[in-house]
Amino acid sequence: MQARRGTSLLVLFLMLSCAAIGSAPVVAREVSVQEAVAQAQRQADGKVLSVQTLNVGKRKVYRVKILTRDGQVRVIQVPAEQ
Repeated sequence: MQARRGTSLLVLFLMLSCAAIGSAPVVAREVSVQEAVAQAQRQADGKVLSVQTLNVGKRKVYRVKILTRDGQVRVIQVPAEQ
């Protein structure tokens, strides 16, 4: 009877451990300014005119202004946390 109780407790412990690991929050990686610029440049295919770091609520956003090959100015916002 003692062995069954120990096994049951072990199984319960393992189940709770797995549940805790599975529900752990995912930590976002912060993107550098250089990475944000590269990402925006790939998206718009042009020359970077300026970069600003903005705080929108509790989040940090990079605002990248790009001059496209056809002469248009595009503004791309890249979240700092990805």
